[in-house]
Amino acid sequence: MGSSAEQDYDYSFKILLSGDSGVGKSSLVQSFISHFVDNNRPTLGTDFQIKYLTVGGKKLKLTIWDTAGQERFRTLTTSYYRGAHGIIMVYDVTRPETFTHLTDIWSKEVEQYSTNQDCIKILAGNKVDKESERKVTKEEASAFAKAKGYLCLECSAKTRQNVEKCFQDLAEKILQVPNLAEQAKNTSKPQPKPTQTAPPKDSGCCTIQ
Repeated sequence: MGSSAEQDYDYSFKILLSGDSGVGKSSLVQSFISHFVDNNRPTLGTDFQIKYLTVGGKKLKLTIWDTAGQERFRTLTTSYYRGAHGIIMVYDVTRPETFTHLTDIWSKEVEQYSTNQDCIKILAGNKVDKESERKVTKEEASAFAKAKGYLCLECSAKTRQNVEKCFQDLAEKILQVPNLAEQAKNTSKPQPKPTQTAPPKDSGCCTIQ
């Protein structure tokens, strides 16, 4: 993709994933970006990917930051909350402690370090393909999300269930917030050249006085 093509988008959104290590943040990103999930090693520090998509007739550039969930790296993640337009807060539906950490730790960190007051948050319960091992109910997650004003869904990076929907819903909500949309507008997008009107041609006829 050439430089001019890379600039051909209407908005650029910074999306951040947060949550404990092992909940599948990297797998969700990989599933969304490449439609394929491999066995990922734990993310050390942060990593980011770029994805272009169209939502509501608008061309979007998503820069997706995957933060490490390990305690020893948490100090590295605080600066990455700055300027985020959307945050996906991920927990594992089979590990109740990851949901508890999200409600007690990660949500507070988001509120403390997010510089965009209107930033859109979505609660994502991953690994619903392991339904028989579920420990966190949909009702628990929905109640917490409703109390906080978050979007909420369940997904599976492995089967790709609701993976696209997670990012699409987040992007749609960001577009609906004027302050966030204005911040994210691509001011360097090439503008269409104005249509030039050709001057009238001389008929070549002489005018008799």
